[in-house]
Amino acid sequence: MADKLYHVLFLCTGNSARSIMAQAILEREGKGRFTAFSAGSRPIGQVNPDALRVLTMLDHPTEHLHSKNWLEYAQPEAPRMDFIFTVCDQAAKETCPVWIGQPVTAHWGVPDPALVTGSIAEKAAAFNETYRLLLNRITLFVNLPLASLDRRSLVNRVTEIGINSKN
Repeated sequence: MADKLYHVLFLCTGNSARSIMAQAILEREGKGRFTAFSAGSRPIGQVNPDALRVLTMLDHPTEHLHSKNWLEYAQPEAPRMDFIFTVCDQAAKETCPVWIGQPVTAHWGVPDPALVTGSIAEKAAAFNETYRLLLNRITLFVNLPLASLDRRSLVNRVTEIGINSKN
């Protein structure tokens, strides 16, 4: 079980910033142990340029990132998810598709940096803060002893990451 490759889906409403950033972070932090995906309930069809700027600045590959509907991952031929994390409050309130395989789910809400108004510096700070919050949570997640946790403990631990890692 220690060599298992885990599939993780990050969900947001628009799939343009937070879920995309989480996907890119997990691709790097969990390389070899996790495959990351992202999607939205109402994808806007493009990745936010400020999210791409942060990811590019931090040397994350971005050419493969795109905004897509979460129904893509509810199909029988889709990869079977082990974990699904909502990263926006709106997506957490929506009725999700039925996910094949009963993945472990948790809400890791992060404020939407795309809603920040103000100067270029203020907007950049919001996207940088979003990245930092997601990186902290994903780092905690990838360091969990997944193979040795029973399902209930695992659910509790991933839920705690969303609740207790606001900084």
